[in-house]
Amino acid sequence: MAAKEEREPLFSPKNIRLITNPINVDNPITKQVLGICSALAVTVKLEPAIVMAISVTAVLSVGNFIIALLRNSIPSRIRIIVQLVIIAALVILVDQILKAFAYDVSKQLSVFVGLIITNCIIMGRFEAFAMANKPWPSLLDGIGNGIGYGLILVIVAFFRELFGSGTVYGFQIIPDSFYNMGYVNNGLVILPPMALFAVATIIWVQRSRNKELIED
Repeated sequence: MAAKEEREPLFSPKNIRLITNPINVDNPITKQVLGICSALAVTVKLEPAIVMAISVTAVLSVGNFIIALLRNSIPSRIRIIVQLVIIAALVILVDQILKAFAYDVSKQLSVFVGLIITNCIIMGRFEAFAMANKPWPSLLDGIGNGIGYGLILVIVAFFRELFGSGTVYGFQIIPDSFYNMGYVNNGLVILPPMALFAVATIIWVQRSRNKELIED
């Protein structure tokens, strides 16, 4: 009788890297330069940035899992349509949950929740990973890329809110004494171009610390 094939542990080093690599060396924003539009649009305040990060992570991880389950039964010629239907269904679900439990944040995010459907990170992971791998690794890949995406949003939003509004997550950080001495919030920081500069700075810092990311 042939020996049974050993199953790979759920959290093997290979699977762990699916979560950790997108946070650093394979970050979807800083390495693959994807999802830049939402990074510019929802990072004026920390709260909507966190909610957007959680929303994208939920859609990406669950979507990856579903696509991986169905990958062998999806005809190649309609795979993009199927992927879009799955994304749209998940985005509608997320949007309704936000409206039910976080209505104020939902209004701040406005159309950008719906635009998760067109987020190239999600379609990219569906095509590059979920269509070629099993459900569990695909789920981990979705979680990792979602966290990596969200991390950049949170970092950018933290500094934009701090220097642009003097607050962090709505709580005043810069004391009134600073304003009494003449300190003024930097209105330029909350404009979309500054988000682009912030993302560019993060990319520069990451690539200077990880020489393998520098292309020949």
